[in-house]
Amino acid sequence: MKKLKHAPQRTVYVLLGIGFIWCLTYFVLSNTDQKGISVTLHNKLRQHGKERVETNRAEVSSLFPLKDYKEELQALQIKMEAEKEKGRMRDEMIKELRSDKLRLQEQVVHLEELLKLKAEKDVQSDEQIKEDENCPLPPMDKYPDCKEKLKWMKNMWMSDSCYSTYGVNGSLCSFLIYLSEVESWCPVLPGRAVTSGRAEDSKGESEQAVVRTSLKSLYSSLENRAPFRWIYQRIQSMEEVWVEAGRSLSAKYNITHRKAKRILVHPGAVTDEAGLKIAYTAFNGGPLGELVQWSDLISTIYILGHHLHLSASISDLKGILGVNTGSCPPHQSAVEANLIYTDIIGLRQIQSVLQTSWIKYKCMIRVLDSFGTEPDFNHAAWAQKHNLKSPFGGFNLIPMQFYTMFPHTPDNTFLGFVVQHQLSSEETQQLKAVKRQNQALVYGKSAKFWEGKWAYLDTIHKYMEIHGTVDGSAQIPNYVKNHGIVTGTEVQALLRQSKVFVGLSFPYEGPAPLEALANGCVFLNPRLHPPQSSLNSEFFSRKPNIREVTSQHPYAEAIREPYVWMVDMHNSTDVERVLTAILNQSIEPYIPYEFTCEGMLQRVNILIEKQEFCHSTGRWPPPSALQVVKAEVGTSCKEACQRAGLICEPAFFPELNSLKNISHYGVDCQTSEFSDSHVVLPAYNIQKHCLFQSDPLLFSCVRSDESLIRICPCRDYIKDQIALCKACI
Repeated sequence: MKKLKHAPQRTVYVLLGIGFIWCLTYFVLSNTDQKGISVTLHNKLRQHGKERVETNRAEVSSLFPLKDYKEELQALQIKMEAEKEKGRMRDEMIKELRSDKLRLQEQVVHLEELLKLKAEKDVQSDEQIKEDENCPLPPMDKYPDCKEKLKWMKNMWMSDSCYSTYGVNGSLCSFLIYLSEVESWCPVLPGRAVTSGRAEDSKGESEQAVVRTSLKSLYSSLENRAPFRWIYQRIQSMEEVWVEAGRSLSAKYNITHRKAKRILVHPGAVTDEAGLKIAYTAFNGGPLGELVQWSDLISTIYILGHHLHLSASISDLKGILGVNTGSCPPHQSAVEANLIYTDIIGLRQIQSVLQTSWIKYKCMIRVLDSFGTEPDFNHAAWAQKHNLKSPFGGFNLIPMQFYTMFPHTPDNTFLGFVVQHQLSSEETQQLKAVKRQNQALVYGKSAKFWEGKWAYLDTIHKYMEIHGTVDGSAQIPNYVKNHGIVTGTEVQALLRQSKVFVGLSFPYEGPAPLEALANGCVFLNPRLHPPQSSLNSEFFSRKPNIREVTSQHPYAEAIREPYVWMVDMHNSTDVERVLTAILNQSIEPYIPYEFTCEGMLQRVNILIEKQEFCHSTGRWPPPSALQVVKAEVGTSCKEACQRAGLICEPAFFPELNSLKNISHYGVDCQTSEFSDSHVVLPAYNIQKHCLFQSDPLLFSCVRSDESLIRICPCRDYIKDQIALCKACI
């Protein structure tokens, strides 16, 4: 009974002990982050609590599982230590923030000193600008922000690569030219023509195009831009010839009353984004054909008096077209172009920059396309359906919007280029008096062109000395006198000394053979067996056409003897026959008119004025030039017109594409229908069933059908100016 009596007392003591421990724990946790807590006191309290617990352990153990409380106390101890560590870290952070504050105060003082120095530097900059005698500042009354912009350009012109593409090079003059001609912050320097869209557009649509008598104002748009470096040198070297050609054309024809057009020229192949580097390899043996054509087109447009806008990068393109260029400022007002000349690469870049809005410019575009794009390759749906694969096709342009280097594809437009060496009458007489050496110059700057041609060259070497202009590391016959990669002027000199310019069958259709003829040097033109095309040639496999190339240079082939001699390279007897004939003759220098400066000016001027794809009004060539020819079964309109001494003119296809109209030309249709299942329409079969074209993009001069008689639109042409009919000028 005594034991039972004391049991409640023990229970009370145990509960009091537990309560004391919990209170003590709460007190400790509430004060762990205070700096006044004594570690010693904490340890004593903990020890006291521990002893108290141990005193009552025996009594409590019979009623409560004290082991669980011990574990909980250990967890609480760990939390206490963590809180203590947080307090220490907080103190350290406060110290670091105070240190950062001191550093920031020091930096503010430093920045104030820098601003003071910059203000002093700007004052000095003003003095330097005023004292620059090479580029005196024009009056700035109407340009209050010009000086501030000059200061900004002086410090920031290297902040974006686009400034250098506009010719900015760190000089005061380059700053002024940019800020006056690309943007409108400063006045235009005395003596400089304004080429920016803002100035030209302000003159209004009535401004007249006047033939220019100098190219010097063009040079500032070219000379400091790496992609145009070779183009600039060629234009500069031919300035006198271009200016004289402009005067001559003006004297012969009435080319007044023309509106000055805003023309964008964007050669995509020379842009860094294209990655082809043709603008850089041009100086060490790279291909020159495209650069020659761009050079001559730029010169032509400028001499004819139009407003020329040159683009050689995506940044340029965005600026001219008014697309946001990021950190690089665009032209203050976008150029409302009337015409855009580009190439296949440039066309893709334009589409990428403009997105869906490129369709607005589609009819203004002219695509420089050396080898041509035939209608069925151009038509995206047709090409896909008939497996006409080419990475350069499928643009759905009007085929005449593709501009070729030679007049080999009548479905496209012949743009051409200029043969560089053009002689005055006095120089021609001097050249006739030059005694030519018994030597031949080989057409081939690359070692690979010489491969497999040694037997051919051995035969030529029996008759004359052979010279070359190929890289010194190339494997060529040891009897060849190699001059290495030389300049155009040096090539001209070699051609004047030589009797024969030797073709090696490649490269195809370049400008060099015509330069040889211009220097009184015969061209040896290798036949190709079989003719090469995209169907059997790796070189042509990606081209958007199936045109057959019968010789290294089909245009020269048409010139014929005594200037151009066809030869079978693999037949030594034929080679010897040709060489014997050449050695017994002499020729005078010859350039077809269409490859002279004046001829190109005449042709391009009429194309700019008359060729129209944006509106249905205006018909060119004039309808009076149309001559209708019925092709035999299996014959193309190109061939049928040629046999009649004419040329196929695709602009006339719509004129023949109706039952009413073809009845005027002796075609009696018993039945008829419109169809888009052929590219040889309009045509008819032997049952007099007539087929008319329902898709105008499928009109084609170059296709034929074994079951259909084609109705062909032909026209005459001016001798040595095949792009123009006699009524066209």
